[in-house]
Amino acid sequence: MANTSTRTLRLLSLLQTHRFWPGEELADRLGVSPRTLRRDIDRLRELGYPVEAQRGVDGGYQLAAGAALPPLVIDDEEAVALAVGLQAAAEGGVEGIAEASVRVLAKVVQVMPGRLRRRVEALRAMTVPAGLDSPSAASAIDPAELTAVALACRDAEQLSFRYTDGAGRASERTVEPHRLVCLGRRWYLVAYDLDRQDWRTFRVDRLGTPQGGGQRFRPRELPGGGDYAEFVRRSVSTAPRPHRVEVLVDVPAATALGRYGRWAEVEPVSAGRCRLRMTTESLDWPCLVLGGLGAGFEVVSPPELRDQLADWARRFDRAARLSPPAPAGAP
Repeated sequence: MANTSTRTLRLLSLLQTHRFWPGEELADRLGVSPRTLRRDIDRLRELGYPVEAQRGVDGGYQLAAGAALPPLVIDDEEAVALAVGLQAAAEGGVEGIAEASVRVLAKVVQVMPGRLRRRVEALRAMTVPAGLDSPSAASAIDPAELTAVALACRDAEQLSFRYTDGAGRASERTVEPHRLVCLGRRWYLVAYDLDRQDWRTFRVDRLGTPQGGGQRFRPRELPGGGDYAEFVRRSVSTAPRPHRVEVLVDVPAATALGRYGRWAEVEPVSAGRCRLRMTTESLDWPCLVLGGLGAGFEVVSPPELRDQLADWARRFDRAARLSPPAPAGAP
């Protein structure tokens, strides 16, 4: 089932397409119970949308005739975040979502102010999707900086910024930016580094105060046939990842392979047990994987993973003890 925010938007969209919706039919379209539908209707009313209800056997819902709907008020960062999220959904390949996301994205961009539309269109045009090959944790990025980089790519304008590498070393860089690549949950800039006279991949979350000096450049041809996504994949795969994890998991190999085979090596041990190996930057990722499998497991290596699991266990235990019990009869 979609999360609450997504379902609420879907409900509003359905109410706008028909003058009147029978309650049972509307609940079926959303895949929820009549009780959940009533809660969602109340949520729309709290947001200012005038939804009328008709009770009885033929009861249902409709938007009040002639009522003006509240405007969608978002700031610049929220607009960029919305556009990025819709683009990611459009490229995610989730059945029934991609096409709808493209339509919504087109509508959102159309009603944006000109200055904001220029930034979002540049981000859409200069971003190359690379899929979910990386299990890396999400990185925090300033939307204003992200769109500034996208504009420099689109306008073929040299870009200067301060960059901090994985070892914490900071340097000033001047580059010819070509494309942004979204791989997993991270953004990368593919650019020609003028100081090093070579192509480089830069993680955007490690890039600070990007500034375009107004100097244009003639775009170069990327080695390897111009595949920016593949260029980033190669760069990421050769980057050092300090943690090599090996765990024995009490699930069949097929189960582990189906859920995490893209990011981990799975080797059967017995009919109901397998060995799972992965290399990762953060030990939080294997903790998440192992918790999601819902089965017993034994850590072979590294010892630091046991410490990380113990830390997670303490936090979960504390949350469980502090959380108030659910009231009787609560859904």
